[in-house]
Amino acid sequence: MTLATPILHTARLRLRPFTDADAAPLFALHSSTYVLRYWDAPPWNERARAERFIEACRKMADEGTGARVAIDRVSDGAFIGWCSLTRWNPDYRSASLGYCLDDAVWGHGYATEAARALLQWAFDSLDLNRVQAETDTRNVASARVLEKVGFVREGTLREDCVVNGEVSDSWVFGLIRREWRPSAVSIPGR
Repeated sequence: MTLATPILHTARLRLRPFTDADAAPLFALHSSTYVLRYWDAPPWNERARAERFIEACRKMADEGTGARVAIDRVSDGAFIGWCSLTRWNPDYRSASLGYCLDDAVWGHGYATEAARALLQWAFDSLDLNRVQAETDTRNVASARVLEKVGFVREGTLREDCVVNGEVSDSWVFGLIRREWRPSAVSIPGR
């Protein structure tokens, strides 16, 4: 089964499939120790990692297990990060949400806007019932993004990751279809 990677538009963002041209800005994003300070993997130190990431995005869509989209700012076309639905399970009608944005755009509502657009697609097009997300307990800003789009904190995974050599906890968030409150943020395929 192929899961067609969507092209979504919001007032300020365009969410689209990755292209080979995204390798350089993607590498810059994932090589930042500051951006990845709560990430469960170390920053990248070789550009080939970006190329493998893009290929993995294509494979995920081809296999029907998820969709990871690049996020461009409409005003200048700049690549500012990505958002994803992974571990898509059509039998359970569930998936996991993730995102990573450049620190230069933090605090402007872009993560919230992108997450809302992808969730709208997930509930409308994939007929999902549940979307889950996890974040390091120290990453309060990411937890706030999840709460803004309607996620409920369901629990804590104690000492489930090692981040930069330090054992850390993660919060688990869930969003159930019946609790989803869509807003007019995305226009598919515009």
